Parts: sequence; structure tokens; C-alpha cells
Amino acid sequence: MKKQVKLDANGYRKFGIRDSIAYAAGDLGCNMSFALKGTMAIFWTQFMKMDLWYALLLIIVQVWDAINDPLIGSIIDSDRHKYKRNKFLTYIWAGSIGLIVGGACCFLPFPNAPTWAKFIIFIAGYVVWDAFYTVANVPYGSLLSLISNDVKDRASLSAWRSVGSIFGNMLPMVILPFIIYDKDNNLIGERVFIAALIMGVLGFFCFQFMIRNTEIRVDTSVSLNEEQPKFNVLKAFVSFIKNRPAVGATIAAMGMFIGMQGATTAVTVIFQSYFKNVQISGIVQLFAMIPIVLFTPLARSAVAKFGKKELATFGSIVSIIAGLGLFIVFPENTKLDLVIYIVCQLFFSLGLGIYSTVSWAMMGDAIDYNEWKTGNREEGTVYSLHSFFRKLAQGIGPSLVLVIMVAFGYVGANEGNQVWEVAVNMRYLVAATFLFSAILQFIGLGVVYNLDKKTLAQMNAELGRDVEADDDIVYTSAEDTNDLA
Repeated sequence: MKKQVKLDANGYRKFGIRDSIAYAAGDLGCNMSFALKGTMAIFWTQFMKMDLWYALLLIIVQVWDAINDPLIGSIIDSDRHKYKRNKFLTYIWAGSIGLIVGGACCFLPFPNAPTWAKFIIFIAGYVVWDAFYTVANVPYGSLLSLISNDVKDRASLSAWRSVGSIFGNMLPMVILPFIIYDKDNNLIGERVFIAALIMGVLGFFCFQFMIRNTEIRVDTSVSLNEEQPKFNVLKAFVSFIKNRPAVGATIAAMGMFIGMQGATTAVTVIFQSYFKNVQISGIVQLFAMIPIVLFTPLARSAVAKFGKKELATFGSIVSIIAGLGLFIVFPENTKLDLVIYIVCQLFFSLGLGIYSTVSWAMMGDAIDYNEWKTGNREEGTVYSLHSFFRKLAQGIGPSLVLVIMVAFGYVGANEGNQVWEVAVNMRYLVAATFLFSAILQFIGLGVVYNLDKKTLAQMNAELGRDVEADDDIVYTSAEDTNDLA
């Protein structure tokens, strides 16, 4: 006998573990495509032999990002077509199709092509991948505020999104170093291309699972006959700047990605030439994710007790302390130095994990804040501008770090065999990048973001949000997960 679905007061399927797992699957799908971006710098500097050209190209493609994200966000916001289920899910479905091959376009293995051809390969490949990624990712981020009005449900979705992100990163992080590097710690470019194709297919199936199991409970529909103002880029940007929570969350996210993406190439180099074992890099990074996994089940109850802003700010302080610890270097004893590096990474990850588990819920609150102050929700526009600045950090961060690496003696064409002085410089550069990342997070969360627990309660009350429903239910418990399995 088929189990009867429990409905809420509005006739929707009651929020539960199914929603959380489905939403996590969406970010798992995104990361199946996005996770390989960390390999892009090594691929284009060491395999494709582009060195500083890569830093220039990465900045150039951010011009496309500047057009791509707000444009697609505005298209989604202004789309009044009546879809069978929901317009956000429809766009995600379309984006997931393109991402099957989109990621692989960034890793076309032609190292002997002339420089001008490599320019075309990189720019065209990145544009194709980024377009489909944005079509899927912008509406995916907007969905969080539409699945539930309840602040704890949103915290649960945000936490489970982090779980999807973790597992989406774990696969390439742990497995790929053993596949795409040879015994001399050098990258095998052809294998990266094949891996990107496989991950695109896996991402497609993750998105399909999410689409089939997502329930939209927040009605934001408008009449098709209602006149809608034309999208104005300048007006949208000004509106975004006035949204203080959105700006604060964006500054913090930019800091997070400068740390995660900016230091990626330097981290790979220190495992190649400093610790002299690039294959363990994934295992070390996996170990650093343990605090995020441990904190995730506690996120919902912690948010209810302390508040999202308060938790995230505390996490940034922990990361700052860990970033300072990374400057403790014993280059004559790499075994002890590796232990110190792992311990500091562990605490840095703890601080980052506390923030990352509530980061998307904070953006959901920022969308509500826009409605609270202006009367307009503008999910797609707010989220797309947030996404744009995140991508800006993902592009500018690695570019600037790569320029600094070259100034410190890094030579991409020399593959994994950097001289010892250069390897030591990379060790300090990683520490500096992580510390800067944590400080930027603290500024965004502790100084700019203004939706503390008290203000958030006031906002939800004035918007008529039911934030006290289902207080006694924790959807992210291990028991719920086991039941699903």
C-alpha cells in the first residue's frame, strides 16, 4: 500500500527530508560541473603552457560574466509564461542539458595548438560552460526562498545545500588526483577532459532528481495582464547596493571564493613541490571538510538558538585565527609542517563550514529584506547580482594570485618541479590568501550584514512569515537520512 503524503495547511506536501535531500542534489549537480574549475589553472598553465596568458584570459571572460548573470537573472524575473510546474525548475532543466558537455569545453586538450587558437579554445569553452551554468545555478539559488517561508526550513535547505556541495567536491577532490596526475606529479590533460564529460553526465542526473522532488510552497505568481516595468541594469544595481544584507552576504561570499579558488593553484604547487606528493592533496582537503559535515546536522537548532548572522560571524573569527596559524612554517621539517598545515586547515574549515551551512539561507533572507523595504522580491535579479560578484571573485582571485605566483618564481611550463625557494613562497602565499579571505568574510558578516536574530524576527513578522511552525522537527537528523536510504 502506497504511503499517504502528508499535506500542510495550504495543501502542499509537508516540508521534510525529501525537500532537503532534493535541494542538496541540486548543488551536487552544480558542483559536478563547477568542482573542476579548481583544476583549470593547472591545466592551462602546466598542460596548455599558457602561464600569465591564462591570468589575462580569466579576467577577460569576467566581462562575459558581467553580462551573463544579470541578463539571465532579469530574463527569469520578467518571464511571465505559465509553465507546467515552475519557471525556475524549467530553466534548471534546460541548464542541466547544456552542462553535460559545457564543463568539458573548458578542457579541450590541444597543448600544441598555436597561442591564438588556445585563446579561442579557452574563451569559447568558458563562455559555453558559464552560460549553461548560470541558466541552472541562478534559478537554483532563487528556489530556496520559494520552497518554504519558515526560517528553520530555510536553514535546513541551506545546510543540506552545503552537504550537496561537499559531496560534489569530494569526488573530484579525492579521486581525480590519482587519475589526472602521473607518478612524477605532472598533469595528464586528456584525462581531465574525459573526467569533465563524465561529471557532466552525473550532474545531469542529480538535477533531474532535484526537479522531480522539489515542491514550491511560496506563491509569487502575478497576473499575466499586469504591466511589468522594463529591466534597467543601473536601477537593479542601485537596488542591490541598497540591500545591505545582500551586499554583506556577497562580500563574505567573495572572501570565501578568494580563499577557495584563489589559493587553489598555489595549494596544488605546494603539494607538488613542497610536500612532494600531489596525490594526497585531495585526502588532506577531504579531512579538512570533517568539521563541515559534523556541524551540518546542528545547523538548524544552532540557528534557532543563536541566529544566522551571529553564527556566521563567529565562524569568520575562527577562520581568521586559523589563517594566522598557517604562517607557522617549518620548511626544514616538512612532516611537522604538514601536520601544522592540516590542523590549521581543519580549524579554517570549521569557521568556513559554520558560515557555508547558513550562507544560502542568509541570501534567502536578503531577498525577503528587499521585499520588506521596497515591496519587490526580485529573486532572480538579487541572486544573479550576488552570483556575478561571486564569479568575479572566482576569476579575479585566481588571476591575481597567479600573477603573484609568477612574481615569486612560479613557472607553469616547468610543471610540478618548482625550485625549493619557490615552493616555500607558495606556502606563505597560501597562508596570506586564506587570512585575507577570512578577514573579508568577517567584514561582510560582522560589519555590513544587518539581519541579526532580532531584526530578522521583526522582518518576518511584518512580512507575515510563519517562522515558528514545526519547531520540534529536525529534518537533518541521522535517523531521517537512514529512513531515506
